[in-house]
Amino acid sequence: MSATPADAQVVLHLFELRRETEMRKARDWYGREFNPTSADEIIKTIMDFGGDGNRYFRMVTSYWEMAAALALSGSVNEQLFLDTQNEMFFMMAKLHPHLAELRQKMQMPEMMGRCETLINKSEASKKKLQAFVERVEKFRAMAAAAKAK
Repeated sequence: MSATPADAQVVLHLFELRRETEMRKARDWYGREFNPTSADEIIKTIMDFGGDGNRYFRMVTSYWEMAAALALSGSVNEQLFLDTQNEMFFMMAKLHPHLAELRQKMQMPEMMGRCETLINKSEASKKKLQAFVERVEKFRAMAAAAKAK
């Protein structure tokens, strides 16, 4: 099924929501400062109830879970969504290597399930996620090397 003008409006509105001031701060934190190397590091962030990391983590992940739910429910064309929402893949790339352990330790088997379900619906999306995982790891290694100098 082809995307409609209404689908385009949803995608544009999702973009506008990401421009809100606090959401921008959360996205910036997630992109720059949140670089977990284990499920335990993610749990430490989640459990820091008074910290910005907890709040920003919840903002970013719940936003993308909501957005993925819109695509899964048919509220927006899935292919248009997947073609225009690279940030969801970036967000998931930071969690994906630790997601199974995180779910088990947090006793939350559905954690990030909507994003995962949407991504796993096509081979192209699975490959796109893997490319983002590799890119995140590459940048992490580059940052560590630069810090060591």
